[in-house]
Amino acid sequence: MSVDTSRRIIVLRHAKADWPNVPDHERPLADRGRKDAPAVGQWLAGSGLQPELVLCSSAQRTRETWKLAAHELPHRPRTVYEDRLYEAAPGQIIEVLQEVPEEVATVLVVGHNPGVQGLTEVLAGEFEGDALARLRGTGFPTAAVAVLEFPGPWKALEPGVARLSTFRTPKD
Repeated sequence: MSVDTSRRIIVLRHAKADWPNVPDHERPLADRGRKDAPAVGQWLAGSGLQPELVLCSSAQRTRETWKLAAHELPHRPRTVYEDRLYEAAPGQIIEVLQEVPEEVATVLVVGHNPGVQGLTEVLAGEFEGDALARLRGTGFPTAAVAVLEFPGPWKALEPGVARLSTFRTPKD
């Protein structure tokens, strides 16, 4: 794959989590989260957005979200559970994305707020559009999905290089 190939990042915030008396990293999904996560997978399958690689936080709620969403896809992509994505800031997520192999064109990141919203806003930079205006107006709710596109190699991923083409919440 050429380094000039268009790249796509699908950013997914984990579905709604429960608050039992467990460490934060071990929090499971709530009933609503178990309902919303498969709907995300159905939307991905229907939109034709098929990630080749999934980078998922190692937290219980992100792993459960991805497992339920992936079950709805026609082909399950390779998944890497990444400790560095747990409670990661936008810059840390960018560093992980810069390590993606160049032959991969579409990556899905399953993470947490405020990191996923920050990542989306930082990468989109000044590229205004309806999706970015919606994101800034609503925040990044649980089980929301953002789709960013940018040209060039993963190693060149940096603030302001992407365009936010889609922003979808569970209410859509």
